[in-house]
Amino acid sequence: MITQEREARFREIRDKVEAEERLTLDDGIFLYDPEVSLGAVGELANLVRERKNGNVGYFNINTHLNPTNVCVYRCRFCAFRSDLRDPKGYVMDDEQILQRGQEATENGCTEMHIVGGLHHQKPYEWYRHLIELLHTNYPQIHLKGWTAVEINWFEFQTKKSVRWVLEDLRDAGLGSMPGGGAEIFHPEVRDQLCEHKANTHAWLDIHRTAHQIGLRTNCTMLYGHVEKAYHRIDHLIRLRDLQDETGGFQVFIPLAFHPENTKLSEIKKPSAIMDLRTMAISRLMLDNLQHIKAYWIMLGVETAQTALAYGADDLDGTVRHELIYHDAGATTPQCLSVDKIRDLISEAGRDPVERDTIYRQVHRDPSDYTKWTPGESVEQLAATS
Repeated sequence: MITQEREARFREIRDKVEAEERLTLDDGIFLYDPEVSLGAVGELANLVRERKNGNVGYFNINTHLNPTNVCVYRCRFCAFRSDLRDPKGYVMDDEQILQRGQEATENGCTEMHIVGGLHHQKPYEWYRHLIELLHTNYPQIHLKGWTAVEINWFEFQTKKSVRWVLEDLRDAGLGSMPGGGAEIFHPEVRDQLCEHKANTHAWLDIHRTAHQIGLRTNCTMLYGHVEKAYHRIDHLIRLRDLQDETGGFQVFIPLAFHPENTKLSEIKKPSAIMDLRTMAISRLMLDNLQHIKAYWIMLGVETAQTALAYGADDLDGTVRHELIYHDAGATTPQCLSVDKIRDLISEAGRDPVERDTIYRQVHRDPSDYTKWTPGESVEQLAATS
């Protein structure tokens, strides 16, 4: 495409965005053309970002819990999983789980992000017990747990319906679901990455069912491996379609692939330019999602900070005890302090606001930082920023 044609095509897309019209598959693929100015795409994404979220940059105080890394699946992109007899393999006991809950409480965490391996010798009841144990002892901590892949495994274990599993976990104390396991939906790619685990239909149906019973969920896309621009945009549109149907997704997180220690270690990890372009295009395509997160663990602190000008309005949180992406070569810190996160957001020209998992503003007791209460929805705050 010659320069004049490209500029005219971009103007068409810009006019659509300014008029709040929906972008098409072809629009999204065009924006991935490296000849299309990244700055121009970012500027357009920032328009949408500020339209939806004002000048606010969100963060939370959270911790991760990976109860086991033993897993029946052998996904090519995963550096975290382990075989049962591998020296690397582990399973946490109740005492260790409770210690994590106590540590989270003492550090003022509002959220625990719980995901792990599918241990073939651990029944569904073990996974449910972890949720109930934490919820009973630390009821104020929001438990965001078990990806659709894990729910699919629990469905297989129990021979019960997805709805039954989700309602049972909700009754045990589950507050919401993370968005992991989506990877890339298109079968041309998914079959290469993880042919045996929950397929696209199952992932979408599990999230649909979660939304129907009142569980909010996150959604993700793993990019920068064997997929192409078409597969990324196809993935985003499938998420957008489900959001049209249910409205249950609260945030989208584009996840940059880390190849180290995986079966795809020959692949070079995505550049910062690809990260920012994907962030911006995600913001433009997902017109019906309120929030886009720049997950600093995967992007790196500097790129995540820059992403606040390329469509992202959230940096995730303090993220204590993250293992999955550090096993895959992430060189980011294991935890960021609240002051550091607030400084990163302020340096990017945004107003830092702490939120809880379901995007309510958090109010801290000035005399005891570990005590907090949830406030109003952050959408109300963004409207006045």
